[in-house]
Amino acid sequence: GAPFNVAWHLEAFGLRPLMITRVGADDSGDEVLTAMASWGMDTTGVQRDDVHPTGRVQVELEDGEPTFHILPDQAYDHLDGGLAVRSAAGSAFSLLYHGSLISRGEVSGSALDDLARGFGAQVFVDVNLRDPWWNREDVVASVRRAAWVKLNEAELGLLAGVSDTETATALRADYELDAVIVTRGGRGAVVVNSGGVFEATPPAEVEVVDTVGAGDAFSALFILGLSKGWSTGLILERALEFAAAVCTVSGATTADRRIYDEFKDREWW
Repeated sequence: GAPFNVAWHLEAFGLRPLMITRVGADDSGDEVLTAMASWGMDTTGVQRDDVHPTGRVQVELEDGEPTFHILPDQAYDHLDGGLAVRSAAGSAFSLLYHGSLISRGEVSGSALDDLARGFGAQVFVDVNLRDPWWNREDVVASVRRAAWVKLNEAELGLLAGVSDTETATALRADYELDAVIVTRGGRGAVVVNSGGVFEATPPAEVEVVDTVGAGDAFSALFILGLSKGWSTGLILERALEFAAAVCTVSGATTADRRIYDEFKDREWW
């Protein structure tokens, strides 16, 4: 899901992420590992499960907008926290990125708790409120230990009752967050942090193939910007631009390195 997509992009941009997940001992699991290896990704954080299948999500497009059906009881719902922590032992990571869906199962939720304690890194939470796989208590627990929280307008409304800049500002203050990032589809995104409120819109002329993975591309570029120390305004502008670029290809990720090279060749890189 989202963490895989984000890790895929970050690898292409040279950040060397460690993807921690669990796949089945099946053909799909083999395909995941093969794809990661061919992309140069570190596979030491990938666990194999002899009982549960590699996770699948059914995506349907209606008027260009995706809807998701997340299948239950998949391998990633049974992430082993002890193995996860050991896979990262001895490495220095400054950021732990995860989605809120990892908390849908007791086992994977416990593994996340182990990771959060074991890393000692700041946390970037990507809120994904997919019915019926979420509850307020688990999402709030993830938000409480985060530094950065990203969510879309609808999700902000579900959590806080109202989706506007004042609500995002209040959310940041209530949970003492470094930043709240609210994506707004074709209207761009807004970031609320200690520097104020920053808003930007996506590039005007983009030939959209599909929007699956646009939010994950945005997250990846946002994390990249944090690692490079870019200003909030530049991070927001470039994250929206990269998200738009990913919308020009089919699927949430691409093996076409030209999309990444176009960004890496720029003078501000």
